[in-house]
Amino acid sequence: MVLLHRKFKVVSLFSGAMGLDLGVESTGRFKVVACVEKEPVFVETIRQNLQVGRLYSGLKVYETDINNLSPEEVLNDLEISPGDIDLLIGGPPCQSFSTAGRRRTVQDTRGTLLWQYLKFIEGMLPRFFLMENVRGLLSAAIHHRPISNRPEKGGPPLAPDERPGSVIKLFAKDLQQIKGGAYHMDCFEVNAVNYGAPQLRERALFIGNRYNIQVNFPDPTHGSPSDMASHQQHLPGRKIKPLIPWRTLGNAIGDLQEGNPIIMDFSPRKKEYLSMVPPGSNWRSLPVDIQKESMGKAWTAKGGRSGWWRRLSYDLPCPTLITMPNHAGTSLCHPKNVRALTLREYARIQEFPDDWEFSGTPAQQYAQVGNAVPLRLGTVAGNVIARALDDLIDKNYIINPAPIPKYRVIYVQSHIRTRKWFKEGKTYVWSDGCENGNTKYPTPRTKRKTRQMLATRVAYAK
Repeated sequence: MVLLHRKFKVVSLFSGAMGLDLGVESTGRFKVVACVEKEPVFVETIRQNLQVGRLYSGLKVYETDINNLSPEEVLNDLEISPGDIDLLIGGPPCQSFSTAGRRRTVQDTRGTLLWQYLKFIEGMLPRFFLMENVRGLLSAAIHHRPISNRPEKGGPPLAPDERPGSVIKLFAKDLQQIKGGAYHMDCFEVNAVNYGAPQLRERALFIGNRYNIQVNFPDPTHGSPSDMASHQQHLPGRKIKPLIPWRTLGNAIGDLQEGNPIIMDFSPRKKEYLSMVPPGSNWRSLPVDIQKESMGKAWTAKGGRSGWWRRLSYDLPCPTLITMPNHAGTSLCHPKNVRALTLREYARIQEFPDDWEFSGTPAQQYAQVGNAVPLRLGTVAGNVIARALDDLIDKNYIINPAPIPKYRVIYVQSHIRTRKWFKEGKTYVWSDGCENGNTKYPTPRTKRKTRQMLATRVAYAK
C-alpha cells in the first residue's frame, strides 16, 4: 500500500519562472529539490520566491548554463545516487523548433539543448522524466532545407536528416542507447484549455520511464458547448463523466483589481485603431481603407493575420500568451479597456499563484510569464506520473517484462478553433441561449489518435 503523503524528488532543468515546477508540485506528490537556470533575472525570480517560503526551503538553485554543469555534480550535492531521482522535468528552449518563426532546428545551438537534457537523463537515471516543448518539435528536421529547394519546388529528394520529424526520432534513438537500461517514451500532443486552463496553448509533453511501461494522458475534462453535446452522444449507453465548460478569460481576470499594474501598453497610434475593434474581433472589423492604412504590406498576406488589432473577449479562453502583448500583429488587448493585458493578468492566465513574484524589467517579467508552461499541464502530467510511481512502488519497481516495441505519439484533441469569422468581420462566440444564439463550434473530427515514432527498440537491462 502506497503512503499517499510520500513526496517524490524532482530535479528541474531550464526552470525559468517555474511554471512547470509549480504545476507538478501542486499535485501534492512532488518536491523540487534542485533547479537549473542560466538567465540571472529568472534565477532572481526563483530566489525571491524561495526566500519568502513559496518553495521547498532546501531547494538547490544552480545559476549556470546547463552545458557547464554535470549531472554528477548535482547528484553529489543532493547526496543522491543515480537512479534515486523520481522525476526529471524541463523544457529545453524551443524557438528553434517553433513553426511561428524561422526554423533552424539543431543547426541552431539552442537545438542541442535537447541533448543536454538527454545528458541529464543518462547521468541521473531518473525513474521518470517529463519534457515539454512546442508541437513543432515533432515535425522538426535535423537539417532544415528552405522551401524553395524542396522536391515539390524541383529540388532533389529529402535526405533522411531533412525529413520532418528527424530531430525527435534521433532523440528517441539516442534515448534507447542509455547505459543502464533503455527508456520507454510516450509523447502527448495536448491543449491546456482542454484541462481547465483559461488559455489556448498547444504543447508536446514527453513522458519517459525506465520500467518499460506505457502511461496515458487523460482525455479532455473541459470543452466548448458543441464538444459537450458531442461527448454525451459519443458512447451511448456508457457512463462517461460530462465535460466542464472551458474556462474563459473572464473567469481568469474578471475579478482582478490592480492599483498600480505593471503593463507594457500600446502606443497612442495603436490604441486609436484598437478602439474601433469590438471585443472578440480583430482587424477585419475595421473599414477596408483603415485596414490597409494600419497594416501596410501585412494586409495582403495570405495567413498569420488573426492577431492584428486583436481585441480579446471575456467569453472565450485567451489566445496563447506571447512574450510581449503590445505588438500590432500579435496584440492582446483587454476586452473592456483599450490597453494591453497587465503582467498580473498574464500570470492569472498562466495560473501562477497571485502572490508569485517576478524579478527584472517589465519586458523581462512578461517574458518569464509568456514563456512559462501553463501550470495546469504540469498538474495533469504530475498526477499521471504520480499514479504510475505509486503502482511501481506496489510492484517493488519491477521492470515490465512484456515487449513494447514502439514509442508512441498520441494526439489528444490539441488543435482547437474558438471563433469563426463571417463577412464584414462579424464574429460569433459560443451559444449561451441569449444574444449568441447563432453560434456554432465545429466538433473536432479527431479526438485521439496514436502513431508510432520508432519501428524498433532495444532490449531492457535487467
